[in-house]
Amino acid sequence: MIGGETIRMNALARRLRQSEGEALSVVLTGEEVRCDPSGAIFAPAHGLLVVSDLHLEKGAAFARRGMMMPPYDTAATLALLSAAIERYRPARVLCLGDSFHDRHGAALMPAAFREMLSALMSGRDWIWVSGNHDPEPPAFIGGTTVEEVAIGPWFFRHEPSARPRPGEVAGHLHPVARVTGNGRSTRGACFATDGDRMVMPSFGVTTGGLNVLDRAFHGLFETARARAYVIGLSRIYPIAFRSLCQG
Repeated sequence: MIGGETIRMNALARRLRQSEGEALSVVLTGEEVRCDPSGAIFAPAHGLLVVSDLHLEKGAAFARRGMMMPPYDTAATLALLSAAIERYRPARVLCLGDSFHDRHGAALMPAAFREMLSALMSGRDWIWVSGNHDPEPPAFIGGTTVEEVAIGPWFFRHEPSARPRPGEVAGHLHPVARVTGNGRSTRGACFATDGDRMVMPSFGVTTGGLNVLDRAFHGLFETARARAYVIGLSRIYPIAFRSLCQG
């Protein structure tokens, strides 16, 4: 248990360090977005910050099921979100589904965390996209809840559509990429895109990930143009899918 706790704390420290790195501008469906090392994207022409899969109150949800996790996840995720909002000062924030780990998370959120979230929401439009973990509007939180929303050239929804759909930005799959070289291998969260659509990384600090070469991603992107924008310790690295490894 102590070993697992050490691993989780090290992973958290790495996430916080990564979030201070350099953002990378990319063109998505003809417009600039900035891939931020926190795991957010910012669309400057629309004053829009997008995050996916916060999974707030995951530790509390596990505790309700008798599985103990360290209770730091909500505070750490909100701190990461606060830093991204401070960096970009968006007029709108869009949370791309699974913002809460289960349908009870918002209603049972401790007052201190609710106040932190309310402060972040104050003075800006806030949009919740329904996810598979949180299909109903979050209780007592505010904001607008939608299944899907169009902003600029993009369509935002939680789960990627099976059919080709230029302009779609989704989450749900928690993309990660594995790279090997010089006898070493590294694995990191990434933004997966071919320039026409994107699957965003999970923003929550205690969530896992799925390799972009997994069959769940098959057919989502044009293979020749597919890139993983991998979040490193100080910057984001664009790597072609064909240069990635399984695992």
